Amino acid sequence: MEFQQLEERLRSIETLLLSQKTVLNFDEAASYTGLSKSYLYKLTSGAQICHYKPQGKHIYFNKIELDHWLQRNPVTPINADEIEQQAATYVALKNMGRAKS
Repeated sequence: MEFQQLEERLRSIETLLLSQKTVLNFDEAASYTGLSKSYLYKLTSGAQICHYKPQGKHIYFNKIELDHWLQRNPVTPINADEIEQQAATYVALKNMGRAKS
């Protein structure tokens, strides 16, 4: 087996193991979320993301809380018919406002 294939399989195994943990350290949380370490640190220092410091130095994250944080502010897809309807409603309301003036 090639070295590159072995590295790829190792990364895959690490990802599977990471998904089984409930508490992640800082590096694991950055890897899990796909956020850069500097941005994740900025979020923790600004108290914008839930984290734990049991001994005051090392930062830990609850995986379920990270999942909730990642899934905040959902964007629901809108199909073309809905966009047309919303546009028509907006124009109609706008024209009604002008007619009253």
